[in-house]
Amino acid sequence: MNPLIRITADGRELEAEQGKSVLEACLDNGIYIPHLCHHNALHPIGVCRLCVVETEGVDGLQVSCATQVEDGMSIRTVSGAINAARRMSIELMLSGHQADCGTCVKYLNCELQALKQYLVADELRVARRSRLFGTTETNPLFDHEPNKCVLCGRCVRACRDLGGTGVLYYKHDHGETYIGVGPDPSHDVALAEAGCRFCGICAEVCPTGAVLDRDGLMQNKTRKEALLPCANTCPAEIDVPRYLRFIKEGDAAAALAVIREKVPFPRVLGYVCSHPCEDNCRRGRVSQPIAICRLKRYASENGEDAEAESGWTANLRKKPETGKRAAVIGAGPAGLTAAFYLKLLGHAVTVFEEQPEPGGMLRYGIPEYRLPREVTETEIRHIIETGVEIRTGVRIESVDVLLDEGFDSVLIAIGAHKGVRLRLPGAKGEGVYTSVDFLRAARAGTPPKELGRVIVLGGGSVAFDSARVALRLGAGEVSLVCLETADMLPAPDEEIAEGADEGVRIYPSESFRMICRDGGIVTGVECDKVSSLTFSDDNVPVIETVPDSGHVITADTVIFAVGQKPGVPENFGVGMTDRGFIDADRSTLATDMEGVFAVSDAVTGTDKVISAIAAGRKAAQVIDKYLGGRGRPDQNLAPSIEPEPEPGAFMGNAGGFAALKRAPAVKAPADERIQDFRVVEYCANENDALFEAGRCLQCDRRLKIKAEKFWSGY
Repeated sequence: MNPLIRITADGRELEAEQGKSVLEACLDNGIYIPHLCHHNALHPIGVCRLCVVETEGVDGLQVSCATQVEDGMSIRTVSGAINAARRMSIELMLSGHQADCGTCVKYLNCELQALKQYLVADELRVARRSRLFGTTETNPLFDHEPNKCVLCGRCVRACRDLGGTGVLYYKHDHGETYIGVGPDPSHDVALAEAGCRFCGICAEVCPTGAVLDRDGLMQNKTRKEALLPCANTCPAEIDVPRYLRFIKEGDAAAALAVIREKVPFPRVLGYVCSHPCEDNCRRGRVSQPIAICRLKRYASENGEDAEAESGWTANLRKKPETGKRAAVIGAGPAGLTAAFYLKLLGHAVTVFEEQPEPGGMLRYGIPEYRLPREVTETEIRHIIETGVEIRTGVRIESVDVLLDEGFDSVLIAIGAHKGVRLRLPGAKGEGVYTSVDFLRAARAGTPPKELGRVIVLGGGSVAFDSARVALRLGAGEVSLVCLETADMLPAPDEEIAEGADEGVRIYPSESFRMICRDGGIVTGVECDKVSSLTFSDDNVPVIETVPDSGHVITADTVIFAVGQKPGVPENFGVGMTDRGFIDADRSTLATDMEGVFAVSDAVTGTDKVISAIAAGRKAAQVIDKYLGGRGRPDQNLAPSIEPEPEPGAFMGNAGGFAALKRAPAVKAPADERIQDFRVVEYCANENDALFEAGRCLQCDRRLKIKAEKFWSGY
């Protein structure tokens, strides 16, 4: 901080930091001086002349944003001459600006409108003129309305000095000055053609809405929700732009540390995350979304360096022991996540798991080709190393048993490990399995023999898992039969494509009537063609079929992949819903038993791995508060100071940046990978990872720009 000096403004003695402008000094002390071209993040240029003041001993008016304070300076911010000059300046701006504020999406959130209210109490004295520039709506993410521009120059300076791209220029057309794209004075080009990186800084600093986020981006959202849809739609709220930035800088260890601040299963997520962040990535509206999940895997497989200064283990902190004991029933991703954070918060934690090994569906449900056993075991080992106790092969028949043992709280995280079998004729008996039982047997090395022709009923991720596992187990042919149309399958697109490459046949829009048998042996599935599929308010399918469309799809084995539910013991002790799930408050996670909470699939039904992990973290927060803590499991694992390049160095003008496509995934050939359970997709190499991270728009840069306060805020 620079030395402080003393100045006088409107008769008040103020302290001001040496080197600051008169405008900044007054604003810092709560004295409002109107301004528009000034912005706290930009170098001053003083073109709007709204911030003029009078200085004792100096003739005329001075532009306060471009005048540095001096010790003993005496300033007047209001006078007849000052008011007249400011009014003339604002009227000249408004004369060429659109008159109807009520139709503008910036209405009541516009700096120019606020200044008009402050400076012009009556009608304009300067004649308005029509500016007939067209609105540009062809660029991704942003609209450009030159008729709203007042030539404050903020966007030009921000594009050059903050973004480092410099694609905006002052131009002239038919006697009017405007701000256009590209250096050619005779015409504009598209932002993508000019080398724009779509960082959005121009829209962030624009005071009038001349450069505006597309589709009312900010409406009914916080700035963070609107600008960071990747982090906002991540159930675990991982700081995506930050860890991509570390990857771009070549620091995989720091990137991993950022991810581990929110989840204890980064490698698992690198393999099986459903990545809603990618579906909402703003880069996707420019060309293709960032391969965020793939980069998470790259960071987790290349950042586990215990010797690195940015390694997460060096910064992991455990709070002092509280003397409280927490029990967790279920060692799946939700239960283990909750146990991990509860242990870091100082509680003694014991996890009870019915299966021989911990991991839940990570170990027993997701096939090896999608999630290798070693990945799950490594992540669980890190959790055990914090001091979490896991007792396997233990089935808890009643919650009361744990409360009687002296546990202060119990979390039920038993998942949904019981497969659903539709009530169809022929559904019971040999040759018919649920996906849960089939996948568990395959992982255990005891799959059914002689599968023959296999039909999987369902269209979700688990259905494709079952179909692809059946292929790897030697099935003659595998078909997936589902209610949904081909373009409405609930499974992820990449799994659908991989399954098709491997030979899975898909029969969409089929309703199941019965399992056909001949002497007890499965021969096929009788189906009807679906003409309409809708869902009721409680998510029950409403199906209409084509009359007289019945037909049989032949099969020797049938696998139901139509849902899962929890296997809750008969006398477990907690309230249940009519659908067989544990009845727990979705906000507090509390059941009807004091000190007993329930979370994830056992409450909500089958969900994604990332959602289970996020639910486990929330459970730790809730239980810690119940046990007397503050419910704050946050860890600062990544370096507190990020590498800060020179302004514009990270971004920079890049011709062709907008058109850059995702680095392609590298996968094992389909005809080879179906021979065994090898991993389908390889980890990205360093070149691809750095390239892919460099495609990120770094939308969070806008959140680091402090918004200008309106006059009513002083």
